[in-house]
Amino acid sequence: MRRRQLLLAAAVGGAGILWGLRAKNSDNGGVHSAYFQTLSTALDKAGLARPTLIIDKQKLLANANVLHQHLAGRYDYRVVAKSLPSLPLLETVMSHTDTQRLMVFHQPFLNLIAKELPNADVLLGKPMPVAAAARFYQQHRTTQFDARHQLQWLVDSPARLIQYADLGRQRRELMLINLELDVGLHRGGIKDEEQLALALDIIEREPFLQFSGFMGYDPHVSKNPGLLGGPEAAFASVQKTYQNFVTIAERQLQRSLSGLTLNAAGSPTYQRYTGAQVATELSAGSALVKPTDFDLDTLADHEPAAFIATPVLKSLPVAEVPGIEKLASLQSWFNPNSRQAFFIYGGHWKATPVSPPGLSLHPLYGRSTNQEMLNGSSSVKLQPDDWVFMRPTQSEHVFLQFGDIAVYDDGAIVDSWPVFTQS
Repeated sequence: MRRRQLLLAAAVGGAGILWGLRAKNSDNGGVHSAYFQTLSTALDKAGLARPTLIIDKQKLLANANVLHQHLAGRYDYRVVAKSLPSLPLLETVMSHTDTQRLMVFHQPFLNLIAKELPNADVLLGKPMPVAAAARFYQQHRTTQFDARHQLQWLVDSPARLIQYADLGRQRRELMLINLELDVGLHRGGIKDEEQLALALDIIEREPFLQFSGFMGYDPHVSKNPGLLGGPEAAFASVQKTYQNFVTIAERQLQRSLSGLTLNAAGSPTYQRYTGAQVATELSAGSALVKPTDFDLDTLADHEPAAFIATPVLKSLPVAEVPGIEKLASLQSWFNPNSRQAFFIYGGHWKATPVSPPGLSLHPLYGRSTNQEMLNGSSSVKLQPDDWVFMRPTQSEHVFLQFGDIAVYDDGAIVDSWPVFTQS
């Protein structure tokens, strides 16, 4: 009798646990909001039927306004091209924020910008192998873009400086040198007074090198844990370190760095700069389209402006996993959001489904770049040829995977913006 009571209690307890877990997996499904339904209609009217990267132009410009208003003339703005890798997109942002300053991270993109945006003021965003710098000059044909005055090479060490000095002498080409500072990220760059002194000494004695300023990137600030003082403590440390490097340089060079490029920030931190810091210009790019990685407190006044849209190819009432088909009904009981299966055109992007609500990846089925499976509850009413919308987690690289960007404005797809090519 005692054994039967224990077994019954265990069964009741187990059922209670399962029911409690099921209650946590409540139905999250739904249909497209009015915004995404209008976006779906616009894509259909444009005759699009493939994975498409969309930029909402009004949201893009609203984000640009937020950024421009925050800078308020206290800092110059440098647009991060890798986060907005399209010439028309860059031109739109540059015009709206009244800047010619770009930060570039890839040699083919650098040559393209020199050719197509000859008035740009370019700062490299990472130190390039000297062979990549040489290749830029070999492929550089336009005389409108004067690399001697419009291009700053980012250099992270005295050893790379010597390589660049050799290239400058070989080509008899003046090269502007901006020194990368390690202000706390610890991803390389000038780390201490000794390295800085040596780097400045090399630049000063080389006839084809000219010092143009500093770059101190600080994305680690927003991730600093509270145990270590949080973002505020990390930001204060960055500013102290940057100011110290400027003071050392001015003492060694015996002149002010006023008028040089003192670059800082990035999308996660640009709003922390108030005008009291040593930097003269701030960089940002992702903040203008706000992928999910940038859903941060410091960007709360920015809104998502980029979406991936892809058609549904197949809509199945039951999501079955090969080999365990008989568990499909138990699975859908346990988690109603796994009931249906929707196979989409393409997939496996750095992106998160956002509309219709309640879509998710199956933990066992596996990923696919061809026909990815998404799951949803019976509340999701998707049919073949309907659209699924995702938010990219980042814009760099992801934007290059879909061909031309579809530009959405006032209820319609109004333009098509080509993206950069890798060659």
